[in-house]
Amino acid sequence: MAAPTKDQSAQRESSFEVTSPATGATVGGYPVHTAAEVEATVAAARPAADWWAGIGFAERARRLDAWRGEIVRGRDELARIIHDEMGKPLSDARLEIAMALEHLAWAAGNARQVLGPRSVRPGLLAVNQECTLEYRPFGVVGVIGPWNYPVFTPLGSISFALAAGNAVVFKPSEYTPGVGRWLAERFGAVVPEQPVFQVITGLGETGAALCRAGVGKIGFTGSTATGKRVMAACAETLTPVLMELGGKDALIVDADADLNAAADAAVWGGMSNAGQTCLGVERVYVHTDVYDEFLTKLVACAQNLRAGTGAAKIGPITMPKQIAIIRHHIEDALSRGARALLGGADAIEGQYVQPTILVDVPEDAAAVTEETFGPTLTVARVRDMDEAVERVNAGAYGLGSTVFSRRNGRQIADRLRAGGTSINAYVAHATIARLPLGGVGDSGFGRVHGPDGLKEFTYAKATTRQRFPLPLALTTFTRSDTTDAIVDRLVTVLHGRNR
Repeated sequence: MAAPTKDQSAQRESSFEVTSPATGATVGGYPVHTAAEVEATVAAARPAADWWAGIGFAERARRLDAWRGEIVRGRDELARIIHDEMGKPLSDARLEIAMALEHLAWAAGNARQVLGPRSVRPGLLAVNQECTLEYRPFGVVGVIGPWNYPVFTPLGSISFALAAGNAVVFKPSEYTPGVGRWLAERFGAVVPEQPVFQVITGLGETGAALCRAGVGKIGFTGSTATGKRVMAACAETLTPVLMELGGKDALIVDADADLNAAADAAVWGGMSNAGQTCLGVERVYVHTDVYDEFLTKLVACAQNLRAGTGAAKIGPITMPKQIAIIRHHIEDALSRGARALLGGADAIEGQYVQPTILVDVPEDAAAVTEETFGPTLTVARVRDMDEAVERVNAGAYGLGSTVFSRRNGRQIADRLRAGGTSINAYVAHATIARLPLGGVGDSGFGRVHGPDGLKEFTYAKATTRQRFPLPLALTTFTRSDTTDAIVDRLVTVLHGRNR
């Protein structure tokens, strides 16, 4: 980041510490950057953006590939920072980094093809025009990232914005600022000339300052409630936004499903990362014909999983305030007649929540309608797939979904209101670099990944060049009645025969 002036440093009110959710130990301290410092950072990024856009697609791809190499060589260190700051097991942190690298490679290698100039056919009435379409960078893009996937998720915006030719100012979560700083330092090693990728740190007000700093666009990932506040701040300056928000994803199990695979996917989708996944499975709807058998397999898959330290497969809940939400969802469900087949009211031990499987939960209970963000599953019996689809679509969220069915997977998937659906595999669509990722409803709007993700950080620029004058001059006050009559006849020929 550009060094703050003495006056700017004097305005800084505080710093903050990051503590490990697993041990409570302090693992870092970071400044709370003021609004003035944020504005200075964005100001420094503007000439850097001009330079970065000017070096062209090929050179940007070369630099981004070099950055990817830096991340690969430092991945063990990066995984350790992820683990220390938000508690994720090291093996899961390495998996997250691997998935992020796939998307970074795709963005660098495909930006020219997706965004570069292309010819467009003009149509008969403008046959004398040569038409070109291209997608140009906004200049400076602000990215506000989450803590639960502090590499994979923000890089879905950062790497695509950079590949498109933008400079980026990144505000990582206050729970994982060290991850953001590490990524920026490694980027600076391969792009030392200009501050193309800078990091600011702080709390909510720092993010709000970035929204008001005059960036070309904000890419935000976080809760729906926080997303609304981000949108309100951006509205003050008409700054466009990409909103990747919360989810309450469902997994559907049809009567002909591979129940072993479905149970395994439900447990991983619901319990991995301690359930702290926007695309995580929180609701399961199972055809009545296989409901009991599925429950047996589901409990068998989950019963030996433990949240804890060391070799435990599940880490702690990162945000202390989330514990109260998880406890409320479990206790509310149980008080309304639900049963805990695993875990339950006593599943919470400090910052750790043991895997919990709830059945007979009313559909209007908080555990079904609100994002829990913990290692819990609600499992419901449905009479058929019509009922399953109806229940899934009744929710306010629409991020991802999963369907297990040998014969009818595609038909079921096509009826689901969600930004993506994976059939017979959990969340596969999010791992494929060419496919867009995003939601509908309370899960937000806009897309990361794939061609859509590149275009999110650009604006379309249309250019025409008149090659020769038309015999019939149309856009002039000297246009004659004869010309109008000819145009009228052309309209009939071109469009009037359609009925």
